[in-house]
Amino acid sequence: MAIPPPEVVLIDLDGTLVDSVPDLAWCTARMLEALDCPTCSEDDVRLWVGNGVEKLIKRALTGDMNAEPDPALYDKALPLFMTLYKDNSCRLSHLYPDVETGLRWLQSRQIKLGCVTNKPEAFTLPLLDFLGIRQFFEVVISGDSLPQKKPHPAPLLYGAEFFRVSPDKALMIGDSVSDVEAARAAGFRIVCMSYGYNHGADIRSANPDVVIDSFAELENLF
Repeated sequence: MAIPPPEVVLIDLDGTLVDSVPDLAWCTARMLEALDCPTCSEDDVRLWVGNGVEKLIKRALTGDMNAEPDPALYDKALPLFMTLYKDNSCRLSHLYPDVETGLRWLQSRQIKLGCVTNKPEAFTLPLLDFLGIRQFFEVVISGDSLPQKKPHPAPLLYGAEFFRVSPDKALMIGDSVSDVEAARAAGFRIVCMSYGYNHGADIRSANPDVVIDSFAELENLF
């Protein structure tokens, strides 16, 4: 399915541009060990990620997608994880294949680019630098940049306003239901990657406009 060329493309980070689970899983396992809780596997963390650090920690502590852990335990876990991840967020994370090729192609078409993620800025900017792709983005909207984060439309609307472009001329590229919901609420078109972090569900069930397997497919999309 072809879609009209956008003037602005906002792109999710984790599960879209980068596979960050190896670092997240390592830090989550070390956190659980320090708290004498049952540990986890990388496969567990792949199911848990996608809604921010706070949700990841709660899921790790309970082994459940929606349960709430003991508040005192969570209060110990959160700063412990933050310290671990601050020092270990760029060890094992890596770009998905063809990401840089796709970013360069979008840039060559004079399409303005922004990154919109639920990851806190303290982790987002170092990771973009480590991956060597921060220079592609004129704006980076992190999980703590605004009072709201995806699936709320506010981060996407902020990006559209930053570029002074109406939402109907903007596109979101993501990998999760959260990205689809945010895009729909903001009036953006939405393209999803077939890989990524969607809690084990096929992203096609969320009905994005298009699903692609690689950033290399972008040049045939518009």
